[in-house]
Amino acid sequence: MADLRKLIADLGYDHVRSLLNSGNVVFTGPAKAHDTVAAEIEEALVLKLGVASRTVVLSCDDLDAIIASNPLLDQATDHSRLLTFILAGPHSRDAVEALSGQDWRPGAMALGERAAYVWCPDGVLDSPVVAALGKKLGDATTTRNWATLSKLHALCQELPA
Repeated sequence: MADLRKLIADLGYDHVRSLLNSGNVVFTGPAKAHDTVAAEIEEALVLKLGVASRTVVLSCDDLDAIIASNPLLDQATDHSRLLTFILAGPHSRDAVEALSGQDWRPGAMALGERAAYVWCPDGVLDSPVVAALGKKLGDATTTRNWATLSKLHALCQELPA
C-alpha cells in the first residue's frame, strides 16, 4: 500500500490515504474527469509497479450519494455480507436492471443510480444474486462490503475541502 500511495502522490495528488491492504485509496487533487484519473492510475500501476488493475474513481460526493441511497440497511444485520457493486455507468445499470425485480430471498438486491446493493445473509460465496451480477457486469464494476465502504466514506469526510 505504501507503493500505491507513493504512486498516486507522484501523479500530483495530495492527502493520499489508503485503507487496509485492499487497494482502496482516498486523495485530493485537481478537478478532472473520473475516467481520466482512473486511466492515469491504471497506466502508472502498469509502468511503475507492473500491476494491471482496473481502477474506479469516485468523488466524495459520489460516495456520499451511494451511502445515502442504500435501501437494504434495515434488513442487513451483518455489514460484511452487505455488498455494494459500484456501477461503471448507465450501461452497467441497464445491464442489471432486470435482476432487481427478482426474488432473491433470503437475500435481497436493490438498484440505485450508481450502485447495486446486495444482502447475502447466507454468505457472499453462496449468493445467487452475487453470481448473477458478476456474470452480467464482468469487470465493469468493483464491489465492496458495507463495512469497507463505510470506512472509505469516513476517510473521505476527513479530507480537506
